[in-house]
Amino acid sequence: MYAIVKTGGKQYKVAPGDKLNIEKLDVEPGAKVELEAICVVDGDKVEADPAKAAATKVVAVVLEQFKGEKQLVFKFKKRKNYKKLRGHRQNLTRVQIESVGSQKAEKPAAAKKAAAPKDEAAPKAQAAEKKPAAKKAAKAEAKPAAEKKAPAKKDESASEDAE
Repeated sequence: MYAIVKTGGKQYKVAPGDKLNIEKLDVEPGAKVELEAICVVDGDKVEADPAKAAATKVVAVVLEQFKGEKQLVFKFKKRKNYKKLRGHRQNLTRVQIESVGSQKAEKPAAAKKAAAPKDEAAPKAQAAEKKPAAKKAAKAEAKPAAEKKAPAKKDESASEDAE
């Protein structure tokens, strides 16, 4: 069984016991981390859907934090006497894959948590439906008041003409 995991903007093929050098993780050596699986292959069965593959738990143990080899960056422009030599060492983390397995034991708990927000969303949706009705009623009440004010202005102008 192996999995394709995504970390640090890169994808790696991992199996239990593999050692990887990945982008730096802010974790102490000896700690366990979970990596995001995007594809899982178990014999003939291939799960390529990232949503379903995310249910697979890939656990890795951090072995050490270190710097990678120096990468040289040389810039130049021909016939202009422009040359710059720069170097860079990337911070890396060495991990060992401990297990690639499923989270079937944790799924029911996650399903209960996912069901709770849906129940909370229903009252919010009902409240949202009530609000437009309340706004329409308020607008309906506001219109007659505006009409009452308009004739009052006409009456004032009529009384001014009379004087």
